Amino acid sequence: MRTFLSAAGVGVLMSLLVFTPNAMGQATDPLAGTWTLNVAKSKFSPDPKPKSETRTYRTVGQEIKATSKTVDSSGKTSTQEWTVNYDGKDHPEIGDPDADSLSFKRIDAYNVEFTEKKAGKPVITGTRVIAKDGRTMTITSKGVNAKGQAINSALVFEKQ
Repeated sequence: MRTFLSAAGVGVLMSLLVFTPNAMGQATDPLAGTWTLNVAKSKFSPDPKPKSETRTYRTVGQEIKATSKTVDSSGKTSTQEWTVNYDGKDHPEIGDPDADSLSFKRIDAYNVEFTEKKAGKPVITGTRVIAKDGRTMTITSKGVNAKGQAINSALVFEKQ
């Protein structure tokens, strides 16, 4: 009985830590922080897979400001930036050859559905799932890239 209560207490404490209000009284989004792509655990279609990718997410009020820095298979570096919130509306995406806008729809604190569009037309849809421990994030994507190739990827990121 004592072990069960201790485990339950730890679970409650962990959930409070994940959603601890910041100085402005807002809950901390588990997305906030720096994430590094685990290339070995990820699935890329079409190939080639990148050498690396690092994403940084900051929450500012209701907005999520994101930057992605990628080194592709040939060593070329690219940067993408976007600012969205969980309102389901299209927001500009800069530096992505496949899409020019992105929308997020929050399912719960750990799960989000997204749609990327090019010239107003949906081209890529997917989900973002953050593990309950906050250490891994998996982004699945399906659709068509700017080259007309089918996309079916599962990217696994680890929080730094």
